[in-house]
Amino acid sequence: MRRHRTALVIAAALLAAVVVALLVGGRPATTEPLDPDNPGGQGARAVARVLEAQGVEVRVVRGADALDSEQLEGSTVLVTSTYLLGKSTTRRLLAGLGNADLVLAEPEPGVVTALGLDVQSWAVSPAGDRSARCSDPLLRGLDVRVDLATEYGTAGGCFAGAHGHLVASAGDHITLLGASALLTNDQVLRADNAAVALRLLGQHDRLVWYVPEVADLIGEDGVSLRTLVPDWTLPGVWIAGAAVVALLLWRVRRLGPLVTEPLPVTVKAIETARSRGRLYRKAGDRAHAARALRRASRAALGARLHLPTPSDDAAFLREVSQHLGRPLEQVGALLRDDAPAPTTDDDLIRLANELAALEREVSSR
Repeated sequence: MRRHRTALVIAAALLAAVVVALLVGGRPATTEPLDPDNPGGQGARAVARVLEAQGVEVRVVRGADALDSEQLEGSTVLVTSTYLLGKSTTRRLLAGLGNADLVLAEPEPGVVTALGLDVQSWAVSPAGDRSARCSDPLLRGLDVRVDLATEYGTAGGCFAGAHGHLVASAGDHITLLGASALLTNDQVLRADNAAVALRLLGQHDRLVWYVPEVADLIGEDGVSLRTLVPDWTLPGVWIAGAAVVALLLWRVRRLGPLVTEPLPVTVKAIETARSRGRLYRKAGDRAHAARALRRASRAALGARLHLPTPSDDAAFLREVSQHLGRPLEQVGALLRDDAPAPTTDDDLIRLANELAALEREVSSR
């Protein structure tokens, strides 16, 4: 009965704190999750206000430089926004920690590694209330209920699940709070979330609420993607890649060899020639069009004069010149690929007419 009365008192105090935080405000509000100045559903202003009402001095510290100037001895240090911690800021945090109790709100795998801890983590969705089921007098007999959380595979801790603990002990004075959602304004009143938050953060008369900032990170703080994801991700990617390759090979074998199929309609040569001509005109590539005309004329002249395919342009041009009785230079200016290209459409039309006249002249002889 006493436990229920205590829970009701805490719930009433938290409800009042939420209302006051929303109506009165205080420090400039923010929308950062788990921030003590965030009055929204994902913020943690209610917990901070109740701790202050219970006589705990709550010091909100933003940035590593501000943390360095804080006296942490004999305090509880809560770190939220842990994804903004890097290797250098983690070292600075541990260096000034002393005998303070460190509570990390759902740290990422990269942060856990930077702390020098060999701890695996699993993202979970706890169903209903989860009992502490541990011997820690601080949390024994309490229940938590959150929508999403992280279980840490440590030897000691409370609120155990299939993979680990939601509140895990990771060494002397270090606690990994995998159920950090219990600090939020919209979930703190569920089950015994409020009691868990107040007991974890109110162990000392002073709470340093550390919010890291991205500006504190330096070049060597770069964290690879592999350190931010669970260990099973890389094997999973390899398995998925092998499955994709197998699927591609299966589909390719089903397709079989290429098959040549006849066109459904017969396209007249004049239509093809006109279409190609329109493309040349649209592109403005007169040099290419001129080469096509000259090669076509050489092929026609070779067929009419019974000459082999001209492998030697000089010999071919001499035969055509002798047959027509024209100067070699005049014939070469019309038929050679390296002859000057037309610069205007009129020049291209003139070249086409001259080549047609040359073919007619050969045919008439």
